[in-house]
Amino acid sequence: MADDAGLETQLCSEQFGSGEALGCRAAADGSLQWEGFPDSVSPDYLPYQLWDSVQAFASSLSGSLATQAVLLGIGVGNAKATVSAATATWLVKDSTGMLGRIVFAWWKGSKLDCNAKQWRLFADILNDVAMFLEIMAPVYPICFTMTVSTSNLAKCIVSVAGGATRAALTVHQARRNNMADVSAKDSSQETLVNLAGLLVSLLMLPLVSGCPGFSLGCFFFLTALHIYANYRAVRSLVMETLNEGRLRLVLRHYLQRGEVLDPTAANRMEPLWTGFWPARSLSLGVPLHRLVSSVFELQQLVEGHQEPYLLCWDQSRNQVQVVLNQKAGPKTVLRAATHGLMLGALQGDGPLPAELEELRNQVQAGPKKESWVIVKETHQVLDMLFPKFLKGLQDAGWKTEKHQLEVDEWRATWLLSPEKKVL
Repeated sequence: MADDAGLETQLCSEQFGSGEALGCRAAADGSLQWEGFPDSVSPDYLPYQLWDSVQAFASSLSGSLATQAVLLGIGVGNAKATVSAATATWLVKDSTGMLGRIVFAWWKGSKLDCNAKQWRLFADILNDVAMFLEIMAPVYPICFTMTVSTSNLAKCIVSVAGGATRAALTVHQARRNNMADVSAKDSSQETLVNLAGLLVSLLMLPLVSGCPGFSLGCFFFLTALHIYANYRAVRSLVMETLNEGRLRLVLRHYLQRGEVLDPTAANRMEPLWTGFWPARSLSLGVPLHRLVSSVFELQQLVEGHQEPYLLCWDQSRNQVQVVLNQKAGPKTVLRAATHGLMLGALQGDGPLPAELEELRNQVQAGPKKESWVIVKETHQVLDMLFPKFLKGLQDAGWKTEKHQLEVDEWRATWLLSPEKKVL
């Protein structure tokens, strides 16, 4: 406790000119710990920014090749091309992109926080696809307008997904209430990298302009470098909040081995190529009217639920739907998600604790026991398991006071339940 107090107590401070004062605290080893970089950002900030700079440089060069191809297709340098035709093509291209931006933001905007790493990688790969379409557009002049419009549609989706996930990652990396500072430095760094890419492009374009094959080869090389650097950048991130994918990994490891994975290990194992349109086996915050249509069904659903959530499990499709109470807090949502994923584990393979192994044998042996009975019994198991699991998460370094689980806005109250506990 004395060490914790030492870390919190500011021993001294210093200030350069009219700049912001930097405080100093005592570290656990007795050394002085000054505020500012690297303590003002997350440990994964530096490796992420290094690989992010590499991918931005490669993307800048690829973008120059794509821009050259679009200008060639519009008619720059062609005496037969008309200004009105080029303007019409450009307007169709831009309007398509604007519509795409609006539709994608409406469709997926609220989901981007939950899988920021996956959507960040998706955005950059989609950007490469868009630039490839632009490079190929002049090859088929009859489809030029449709091709560049499709490309711009993809780029506008990239703009929404990339911008939103960049904001989410900035929140993760800023550790001293300095999100604006981290965001400003990230923007400046990207501007510097793009400037360097612009200067190199001025040297590269005259060399490749007369040789389409060489230009395409350069594009594929830069695209491969861009995707690899993006993968390394996203893989270097260590998110300390739980989304469904990370919670699934941590819970499975805990049920099988009795140990809680730390954020570094879980993030290293988290899949990056999935998560965009996953099969929804767990739905949190569903409307109550979707699950019940009679008093009997409501009574059956409520029975055994003393927590501020109701859980409905469809064994045949292995789908779990959770109704959240108005009083449900972050830990309640985490427990409900853990409950739902634990039910899914009953239909899977691998070792489980003795209590769950017995339930799995009952589930997998016919005839099937009623789902609501299994749910009621797992509540009792979870009463013993979840407090230990939650403490293990906190001890391993996970932030359980918040989460990145995908939760809908529906909330409900019900009168037939016993007194609810609020987590």
